[in-house]
Amino acid sequence: MNRFETNLRIPGPTSLPPSVRDAGSRQMINHRGPEFAAMLARILDGMKPFFGTNGDVAMLSCAGSGGLEAAVVNTLSPGDRVIAFTIGAFGDRFAKVAETYGADVQRVGVDWGQAMDVDTVRGALRDATAVKAVLLTHNETSTAVMNPIAELAAAVRESAPDALILVDSVSGLGAVPFEMDAWGIDVVVTGSQKAWMAAPGLAMVAASERGWAAMETAKMPRFYLDLRRHRDSHASGQTPWTPALAVVYQVDEGLRLLGEEGRENVFARHAACAAATRAGLEALGFRLFADPAHASQTVTAAWIPDGMEWKPFNGALKERNLVLAGGQAHLTGKIFRVGHLGDVTLEDILGALSVIEEVSIAFGRDVTPGAATRAADRAAVESSAGARHAEGVPAGSAA
Repeated sequence: MNRFETNLRIPGPTSLPPSVRDAGSRQMINHRGPEFAAMLARILDGMKPFFGTNGDVAMLSCAGSGGLEAAVVNTLSPGDRVIAFTIGAFGDRFAKVAETYGADVQRVGVDWGQAMDVDTVRGALRDATAVKAVLLTHNETSTAVMNPIAELAAAVRESAPDALILVDSVSGLGAVPFEMDAWGIDVVVTGSQKAWMAAPGLAMVAASERGWAAMETAKMPRFYLDLRRHRDSHASGQTPWTPALAVVYQVDEGLRLLGEEGRENVFARHAACAAATRAGLEALGFRLFADPAHASQTVTAAWIPDGMEWKPFNGALKERNLVLAGGQAHLTGKIFRVGHLGDVTLEDILGALSVIEEVSIAFGRDVTPGAATRAADRAAVESSAGARHAEGVPAGSAA
């Protein structure tokens, strides 16, 4: 970590590796030519193992929210019954998209900071009829909660086998294991500015056979976001519209870096950084916001202590080149969030914790110097040892 550069610890957009930054500055090429076709194929094929699918992936030039809109308008018709299981601000946004296009949306929520539970899903589906689709959020950055998608998808399949399952994994995919095909999920959305270590501007959307079939009868209006147009264009090495080419360069390079690191190592790195962040904040006396059993692997949220105002505290952090995220909606001024996804290392997290410790002491909080980094380092080691044990590798072995 360059101590003279901002330590950007928000849940997206994320910091870019040097080679990804360089890739974005490349000269433009013909997006209808063979060089682009080869790059597009690398990206779409390289994404599939992270989605956990053998199906088609579409690349759209838009933000992650555009990808969520694509998931809705390509599979649903006005009046379709939809149940949106929401656990935070982005789950609410997913539901709002469906409502905007005329779906009959029933929102089923839980207290912010909690994950959706299987019994709630089963109960909602048992009491509903003719459900066309279910909306789920994989990783809710507004609350730092990661839903147990495999369990929730299984409950949907059991209770409403004909319902489509649409998943927002904008801030989860690429950082944690995901098995779209094995879990029976129909549409999954992710975004370039998260775990893929690229700038904002691209959404990647994968669909199952059921998902693609639903697009043939869906009646919601779509043109730019028509996934069938994208799939057909991709088959010839193109996109239907002019792509965000500089971001495409970056995603291509980001995937190369992830491939060099190896998926399991990528997942282990995110888990270690998440464990370190949680342990370090707790050592500084901050109370974590999310249910520990479902804490996100890509962002951590903590309560702002009584008597401490977020605005001056955050200002002092920024003066020391640390950028965190505040709370959203009714949590504005009540929590803060630390992102740990994409191009993140333990050194980045230790640096962030050191700054939070320094500012905490300056604000008169009772903090033991060095306690946060010691706790974080210990938690990261334990997380890595656990990952090695799960893979059958002795804890003392070399990587």
